[in-house]
Amino acid sequence: MDCLFCKIIAGAIPSTKIYEDEFVYAFQDINPIAPLHYLFIPKQHISGASAITAENAEIVGKIFTAIAKVAAEEKLDSGFRVITNCGADAGQTVPHLHFHLLAGIEMGWSANSGV
Repeated sequence: MDCLFCKIIAGAIPSTKIYEDEFVYAFQDINPIAPLHYLFIPKQHISGASAITAENAEIVGKIFTAIAKVAAEEKLDSGFRVITNCGADAGQTVPHLHFHLLAGIEMGWSANSGV
């Protein structure tokens, strides 16, 4: 498979691991847009949010459980943002379901702001 994130999970491409369990892998984004910017991905290849089905939907809960655990460990008490993009028009550049955890700055609300 020629998926960047599958290669990261397999260890073929290095990453700075933040969290890992049987179902989820999380690592630092190499192009952060916030002081804290982690990516949470399922170990199972799912191309994006539009590919979530009744058969694989449970993984989304596992990812959000991992996000909550890391947010607590990082003491993100003042808040954080979780984003997923689906498709090229939404800014998805890697066709593997992933969630961005952003924190460390006060964020506005705009589709054009980047944060």
